Amino acid sequence: QVQLVESGGGLVQPGGSLRLSCAASGFMFTTYHMTWFRQAPGKERELVAAIENYGSGTKHVDSVKGRFTISRDNAKNILYLQMNSLKPEDTAVYRCGAVRKWADIWSISDYDYRGLGTQVTVSS
Repeated sequence: QVQLVESGGGLVQPGGSLRLSCAASGFMFTTYHMTWFRQAPGKERELVAAIENYGSGTKHVDSVKGRFTISRDNAKNILYLQMNSLKPEDTAVYRCGAVRKWADIWSISDYDYRGLGTQVTVSS
């Protein structure tokens, strides 16, 4: 049974930090590139960051570049997202995804697996 379980979300003040985790099970973790994507109320889902299956390459969208860092621990089957200098516009449900083809990281609807998400709220 495939599972992607996110954790680490919460309420944080602007300028604060959070570290999200995504625990994967039920599939060969190293076979898949992994992503973080988010969805805010009334907005479309958007890719936040992606990392290649062995971690050799990463992609961060411009809105989070320099503030967020994606990483993975293949020995533990865990994906991470370190989020610093958080802004109110980062408020969203953050979800992790698994995809076989790097070219498909932008096509969230085509992901092989998606987690249910963790809420991140940035507010004073």
